[in-house]
Amino acid sequence: MTQDSERPSVAVSRRKMILATGAAGVASLAGCLGGDEGNGNGSAEADDSGTAPLTADGSSTVYPITSRGGSLWNGNAPASDEEYWGPSQYGIETDKNMADYWAGLYGFEPSGEEGTPPFFVSVGLNHTGVGLEKLEKGQVDIGDASAPVSAEFPDRPESELEPFTDHVVAIDAQPIIVSSELYEAGITQLTLSDIQDIYRGDVTNWSEFGGPDKEIQAVGRAVGSGTDTSFRANVLGDPDAEMPGVDTRKGQNQQVKTLVDNSDNAIAYIALAFVDDATPAIDLEIEGQLYEYPDDFGTLDYPLSRALHCYTWDGTSDKEAAFLRMLLSEYGNKMFVETADYLPLNDDRRQEEIDKLPEPSN
Repeated sequence: MTQDSERPSVAVSRRKMILATGAAGVASLAGCLGGDEGNGNGSAEADDSGTAPLTADGSSTVYPITSRGGSLWNGNAPASDEEYWGPSQYGIETDKNMADYWAGLYGFEPSGEEGTPPFFVSVGLNHTGVGLEKLEKGQVDIGDASAPVSAEFPDRPESELEPFTDHVVAIDAQPIIVSSELYEAGITQLTLSDIQDIYRGDVTNWSEFGGPDKEIQAVGRAVGSGTDTSFRANVLGDPDAEMPGVDTRKGQNQQVKTLVDNSDNAIAYIALAFVDDATPAIDLEIEGQLYEYPDDFGTLDYPLSRALHCYTWDGTSDKEAAFLRMLLSEYGNKMFVETADYLPLNDDRRQEEIDKLPEPSN
């Protein structure tokens, strides 16, 4: 089928030094923030620059974007480093280090030192519901979400949802994966109706789809996960739809992948970033149209595509805006969205999201 955008390429190589520097910054902050008690709104301990770290938590789907962004931000690579920064490649005229540049747009003092940004970034790994709850409680600055807040909290009145300030940073497909043994046995394509039958518990053996005589192990994401909410909405037609066919649930994409990798009869839904040769995605027929992996995935044509969100609370602070502007830039699209195997926003939508941010002060 015709694509409106090519599928993002596989992650580019990374030098160990920068990632180690960024990871060290995140690790040191994890102890400083005390797990769930980190508060991006003022109660977190300040770093050596005197500025409290920027904190994020939530969706394991969005995590590859914000985590990689945070690692390179903490690395604060110099302008001469074309692998990690090299601003001239993106039409940016500056000789500042990476985080110094983006934070400097909002008046934060540059450090001028590699590995020392104007403020550090610490990104936690959970699922959408946890991230949004932490954001609401003031425990983090950014809530990573793979479903809109209205779908996560469908019973809440609009007045309670209004403080959640939405920033869409990328587009994700939602592929269906199976154990490699099943794929090799011929389970390489299913219809949307087949998927519905499995998760509703109406079909329980792979032999009914021409596969081996094995019980189907249907894996789901944790209730409250944005991936789970999106799957129910997109596949079953209701974000609150019952799924009696689910045998087990996991809180993170990483856990789902490990379970499917280690099973010989499993099926699951997962974020596009976690599909590889060990965890094959199957082709999916929807309303008579066949969507083949990988060519038809990671595009807006795919009916199970969804927006990936970074929510802030009751507006957007300068610190949050600096990091989000970096993610939404051409640089951020190349370094954090495409390398995570997600689809970047088109230019018009990206500019729309940038326009939501506070105007830079510099």
